Amino acid sequence: MDPKAMASTLIGIILVIAGLCVGIFAGFWWAFVGGIIQVVDAVKVTPVEAIDLALGIARIVFAGFIGTVTAMIAVFPGWAMLNR
Repeated sequence: MDPKAMASTLIGIILVIAGLCVGIFAGFWWAFVGGIIQVVDAVKVTPVEAIDLALGIARIVFAGFIGTVTAMIAVFPGWAMLNR
C-alpha cells in the first residue's frame, strides 16, 4: 500500500470516529440533556420564561436531528476517503 493511500485511510478513519463522537455529544449531551436542564431551569423561575421553556422543548425534540446532521458533516467525507 502506498503512503498516500495509507494516509487517506487513516484520515478517513479519524474523520468517521470524530464525526460519531461529535454527533453523540451534540445530539445527546448538548441538545437532549441541555434541553432538559433548560426546561427545568425555566420552570423553576417565579415568572415562567416562555421563550426559555419553548427553546428547551425545541432542543429536546430536535436532538436526534442535531446529532445526525452534526455527525454526517464529518462522517461523509471520512467515508468517501475510505472508499477510494
